[in-house]
Amino acid sequence: MRFISEEDSAALVDHAMAFDAAREALIAAVAPGTTLFPAVLGHGSEPTNRFSIKSGATAEYAGLKVGSFWPGNPDRGLPRHNSVILLFDQDVGRVDTVIEAGRVNAYRTAAADAVAASVLARPDSKVLAVFGAGNQAAFEAAALARVLPIKTVLVVARDATKVAGFAERLAGQGASGLDVRAASPQEACAAADVIVTATPARAPLFEADWVRPGTHVAAMGADAKGKQELPPALLERAALFCDLPEQSRTIGEFQHASAQAQGGLTAIGDVLRGGQGSWNGGRANPDAITVFDSSGIALQDLTIARAILAKADARL
Repeated sequence: MRFISEEDSAALVDHAMAFDAAREALIAAVAPGTTLFPAVLGHGSEPTNRFSIKSGATAEYAGLKVGSFWPGNPDRGLPRHNSVILLFDQDVGRVDTVIEAGRVNAYRTAAADAVAASVLARPDSKVLAVFGAGNQAAFEAAALARVLPIKTVLVVARDATKVAGFAERLAGQGASGLDVRAASPQEACAAADVIVTATPARAPLFEADWVRPGTHVAAMGADAKGKQELPPALLERAALFCDLPEQSRTIGEFQHASAQAQGGLTAIGDVLRGGQGSWNGGRANPDAITVFDSSGIALQDLTIARAILAKADARL
């Protein structure tokens, strides 16, 4: 069995690798022969310490990801989130590879956002509004700045002190030269070409009427029942996209959409492979509001794990 530590996987991953792996995964999710199993949600001895297991298989590979969220970890100097990816040897049913993937998971999550935005956001999008100022929010902003001509990042955060280090964290990921500043929720929405929510919220973060025509919205935080970042009224007047429709309806952002809106969900993989009607290939209407919900699928973890293995092998 092969093992790649957190330190080694973090040194191997980057935004370009994550983008390519996410695109491959999102297309594979809608391909014949792919199976994605329902997410298993659990908790530790303390109910606030939560974990999820997401698994899947294609004709080429199979495996799973265990993701954990221990909210008290910062008091110990540790990150709240952690992940480990397991790949199977399908000939004998044993675990073939184990990859510690805490930092990898941050890249992988942001990459799905960037892949969707590359076909759904207006190509001239310059102003990004980010709800949340934590670790994941910075990864989201950096990933989007690679695929869109972002110049300004408006950060909405309950703790204003976190905004001060946001630009520095972006620069550390290669996204330098951006105008990063704090903003109120209404100010950020009114100015934004792209809105990203990366929080653990359980109630809407802004009003639907604050979002202007032509805006692309990415909801990255909802991955369990009860989580919510967007106002339901926005979902009634937007074009809705997601990584996996059946999962988005149950644990993703679209659990809060009406039955009619839920019936109109489009898997982003169908857009990427050019098979979804008027949305074939990407944004068709410059004034449309598009919403992408990412509740996270195992194929994202499995494809990036395979990319990390390939890069590690190339360095041997």
